[in-house]
Amino acid sequence: MSSLEEKTIRSKEVFSGKIISLHLEDVELPNGKHSKREIIKHPGAVAILPITDDNKIVMVEQFRKALERTIVEIPAGKLEKGEEPALCARRELEEETGYECASLEWLISFYTSPGFADEIVHLYVARGLVKKKDSAALDEDEFVNIEEVTLAEAVQYIRDQKIYDAKTAYAIQYLQLQEALVEK
Repeated sequence: MSSLEEKTIRSKEVFSGKIISLHLEDVELPNGKHSKREIIKHPGAVAILPITDDNKIVMVEQFRKALERTIVEIPAGKLEKGEEPALCARRELEEETGYECASLEWLISFYTSPGFADEIVHLYVARGLVKKKDSAALDEDEFVNIEEVTLAEAVQYIRDQKIYDAKTAYAIQYLQLQEALVEK
């Protein structure tokens, strides 16, 4: 046991929704005192950085109710119970953009907000994109606009706060680092 670990004494689920659940936990702190934690449980997600043959990034613009605004993001979606992240990534890419990919490379997995949530996002790069004849097969309550942007445009979107989420900024930073390595 780490000297920083908090021991869970009691955990109670107080909300269970379609995507998340909320647990209230009583914990024993490393110094022996007690405290409470509010923990969001999430099944995990994937995010896809789709790159076209002419080096454009396929992105989706959508309204995010929690922010009360539209933002531009890389395609992403929630893992279904027992679903392999790579299969989910292919499914979400096709559903949100109408593209299939010839290759899918896992980059990294990361936690979005470890202070209060256990959501993990698995980030992939998709290449060899082929647009299907059918348009995107969005969920009934999902509405998006598809954009293809250059890396420079995506960086400007971050400056302009059109891109305003961590997973997309992280993916764009990855591309910038790759470009810098190639230039060396």
